[in-house]
Amino acid sequence: MSSITPPNQKQEDRSLDQALRPKKWNEYIGQEAVKKNLKILIQAALERNEPVEHLLFYGPPGTGKTSLALLIAKEMNSQIKTTSGPAIEKIGDLAAILTNLSDKDIFFIDEAHRLNKLIEEILYPAMESRNLDIIIGKGPSARTFQLQLPPFTLIAATTRASLLSGPLRSRFSGGTFRLEFYSQEEISQILANSSKILGIEAEAAALEEIAKRSRFTPRVANRLLKRCRDYAQVHQQKINQETALAALKLLEIDELGLEKADRTILSAIIAKFNGGPVGIQTLAAAVAEDEQTIEELYEPYLMRLGFLERTQRGRLTTQLAYKHLGLKKPSQSPLI
Repeated sequence: MSSITPPNQKQEDRSLDQALRPKKWNEYIGQEAVKKNLKILIQAALERNEPVEHLLFYGPPGTGKTSLALLIAKEMNSQIKTTSGPAIEKIGDLAAILTNLSDKDIFFIDEAHRLNKLIEEILYPAMESRNLDIIIGKGPSARTFQLQLPPFTLIAATTRASLLSGPLRSRFSGGTFRLEFYSQEEISQILANSSKILGIEAEAAALEEIAKRSRFTPRVANRLLKRCRDYAQVHQQKINQETALAALKLLEIDELGLEKADRTILSAIIAKFNGGPVGIQTLAAAVAEDEQTIEELYEPYLMRLGFLERTQRGRLTTQLAYKHLGLKKPSQSPLI
């Protein structure tokens, strides 16, 4: 299924995404409760001349977890070393990063739920006592070396906190913070700021249409803004409401921000499984999509809209989903 939220982005988009990240606290819009807590943690750490305690951010993709980590590093005047859970394949990979950390550096791990369990166990003493235990050799001749690490801060980000082991979650002594979806007003503010950074002249009505379809997510909003800019440039038009609607229609994004993939999932449950319930494996096979992609990318938004219910027996479409797709819900559905 095609999607406006692909896992791989062009180099141009990645560079623009970096430019659009907030550089100061007042540029970071939304997540007010999280920001207030983090500001206190940072100020207290600076006054004690200590690194910030380890932090865990979790929430839907694109809601600003990486941006928060970068802001914390900037506020602490610290260097940040970034990686992701899947990139740390061996204990040696983790050891190479940890041993190259300097005093008060920040070590950021994205997609932390995909860390290997053996890697997690190496992290425990590193986080608690700043010790790195390295075993060289095997069997009776194996030797253990313990290296002392400098004071550092581990910041982990994940979309699925439940997949982190209990022992790892308990070691984030600075706190665990959930990032929520954004309001339409907050998304409109973000789009206005992004327009200035990108040098885009867009009418307020156009930004409002983009905000409506942004899935309450800044990353999606910025991507749609860039695509509307491209459309307007190619057609030599201004970015007004009409242009924005034309570009969004071309992208097959409806007035609630549903992509073609979202509608395919809902339609499959309705047409092939009589509205559900249907298991995630069966659904993934029916729409030719990865299970994890459905669970992490599509389900959260469909559930937020009230179009999809997740029960012990499987996924169910709601009356709202039928109404949005222009279908009539059967009066009775056979039990499965």
